[in-house]
Amino acid sequence: MPMTDTRKALLQIHFCVLLWGITAILGKLITLPALPLVWWRMLLVVAMLALVPRVWRGLRQLSPALFAGYCGVGALVALHWLTFYGAVKLANASVAATCIALAPVFTAVIEPWVAKRPFQLRELAFGIAVLPGVALVVGGVPHGMRLGVLIGALSALLVAVFGSLNKRLVSHADPLTVTALELGAGTVTLTLLAPLLPYLLPPLASPLWVVPSLHDGLLLLALAGLCTLLPFALALVALRHISAYTSQLVTNLEPVYAILLAMVLLSEQRELTPLFYVGVAIIVGAVFLHPLLNRRKPVQHPEMLGTAEAHNVAD
Repeated sequence: MPMTDTRKALLQIHFCVLLWGITAILGKLITLPALPLVWWRMLLVVAMLALVPRVWRGLRQLSPALFAGYCGVGALVALHWLTFYGAVKLANASVAATCIALAPVFTAVIEPWVAKRPFQLRELAFGIAVLPGVALVVGGVPHGMRLGVLIGALSALLVAVFGSLNKRLVSHADPLTVTALELGAGTVTLTLLAPLLPYLLPPLASPLWVVPSLHDGLLLLALAGLCTLLPFALALVALRHISAYTSQLVTNLEPVYAILLAMVLLSEQRELTPLFYVGVAIIVGAVFLHPLLNRRKPVQHPEMLGTAEAHNVAD
């Protein structure tokens, strides 16, 4: 039987989520510290997008206010990626992916303030529902990894902040243009921030200018091209044939894919206790339940989330 456009789109979205899940694995395999890793990743993506004429046309059409707004969001994106890969380095890929699953919880609290709408009781209940899972996750990791859990939670908080801001700005420019501008601004942000990190976030401080080895260079190219731009383009195509709500449910599988890949490729289950995985199940279950309870609420522009490891913040 011929494959329908809808089924093909579902497969494309699942493939995108698999690629997004691999980002945490690559972050663990790349030997660079988090700061130069993120700097190189952003720089490579911007260099690739600079070859697309559509990006330059979009930049010329931006007003100064929008240009500044996207640059501000880009700075938050840079901090999100820095803390995400910091969590990978300080703990492991499974812990970082689990922490990112908390992004919708933070979004449920932060977005009403950003969007200036009434706070809903169900959103508070959603936040409370994941607390037992968080407690089990913290109790299920070795003591030496708990700083990674804290940094990972900070990364999820940053996702919620810039995701909520992006929703206010997203409809005013081309998605590829916005991605290029935000990541370009993020690259500049990390360059300026590097000398201050020993004082602001000592666990993530490291030299910025580190020339990658051949091994790290190839993995960085895969991270920038295969795990950033390719799923971004596929998601844009798939969203023509499936609803954004369906895409939302599929992208909520990202931490699940990441954890399974980490078990198969990195044997991380040896570092974690069963309590950790029980906590993961509670958090992921709550994240899946949230969009089901809010099914009537439209998902706004999930294709703009190419700049996040947590693509489920567009609830």
